[in-house]
Amino acid sequence: MIFAYYIFAAILILLSYKSLVGGFRYLAFFRKELARPRSDYTPFVTVIAPCRGIDPGMQENLKALFDQDFPEYEIVFVVDDESDPAVEIIDVATAKTALVRTGSGSDWVHVTSTLIVAPKPQDCSQKVENLREAVLHTNDRSQIFVFVDSDARPSSGWLRSLIAPLQDDEVGATTGYRWFISKAPNFASELNSVWNASIASALGPNTGTNFCWGGSMAMRRDTFERLDMRERWRGTLSDDFAVTRTMDDAKMPIVFVPQAMAATFESCTFSEMLEFTTRQMKITRVYAPNLWLISFIGSGLFNAVMLASFVIIIISRQNSFAVVAAMTTLVLVSALSIGKAYLRLKAVRMALTQWNTELRRQTFSQLTLFLLAPTIFFYNSFAAWLSRRMTWRGTTYVLKSHRETVIIAD
Repeated sequence: MIFAYYIFAAILILLSYKSLVGGFRYLAFFRKELARPRSDYTPFVTVIAPCRGIDPGMQENLKALFDQDFPEYEIVFVVDDESDPAVEIIDVATAKTALVRTGSGSDWVHVTSTLIVAPKPQDCSQKVENLREAVLHTNDRSQIFVFVDSDARPSSGWLRSLIAPLQDDEVGATTGYRWFISKAPNFASELNSVWNASIASALGPNTGTNFCWGGSMAMRRDTFERLDMRERWRGTLSDDFAVTRTMDDAKMPIVFVPQAMAATFESCTFSEMLEFTTRQMKITRVYAPNLWLISFIGSGLFNAVMLASFVIIIISRQNSFAVVAAMTTLVLVSALSIGKAYLRLKAVRMALTQWNTELRRQTFSQLTLFLLAPTIFFYNSFAAWLSRRMTWRGTTYVLKSHRETVIIAD
């Protein structure tokens, strides 16, 4: 039995080392991308923002959409009910921005906005139905479709940076990613941020393995129409996984843009953290089963080896080699994991400079809670194995397949 431990411990150390090497590459990629000159590619763009309910800091999030360093674009807000409380927030953000534009007499930026109401879905998530409806109401001049979540707060250079790679019509889509920040940090919120951070570092220079995140995603309109993306969304729950699958099928690259990362200001309880992370893994199991399996096996390996190492140190008093091996495993895996977390946080701080103070406060949690994140991943993966049922923003769904979603209740 002890020999099996040695083998699995060696595998975990090797994987941790490779993860650290990946951290250096991640940081180098950020440095290279963030050093790029400001893009002068500024076609007319449509920003589509689906909304349901009120997210924390939503008014500031929507204001950020109007404050983009971009000469001309439109924002299409879409809800599924005209009495949704988000409508009032949208109206306030729109009115305040219009007043500022008019009062300043500025002619360097032209941004218009509209609000539409999408129908209730029959065979997809409400968010996907909102997107499918919104693309029918875009300006004919629009050359780029940009998708953003209402809980994301992008920087002023977000839009210009996100669409820059789309000058190349062979690029399928571009994407940013979120980084969770809690204004009132607690254990669950910090653990949620660490859990999410491990996914953020899966993006990078490899356009063949990148995936899209629907909260900060863009594609050319002609690509959207040629790939029949609106129809590809039919029957799906996850807008971004569906786009990722479509790009993979078309063999079109997905470009990750560090400048398009967005802060998400959100605090949560432990149960809310588990609900969110499990929902993400249930979606992953259906839309990217290989990733789900890797997460299941990888988190299981980490938890099993680390727990076994503690047990060996405690009970194996007669086997000094086993104790040394266990202590070495704990030290090496911890040191390599801390190094990876440090490099990842350093990279993200370079991209989200306006939130540097908040990110500095996350240093301790990012460098310590890596020990618990794999346990959460294992729980998520196991729960996703047991059930494909989930509740998302008040609606319950069952994921029968990547093209078939059943709505249970609203």
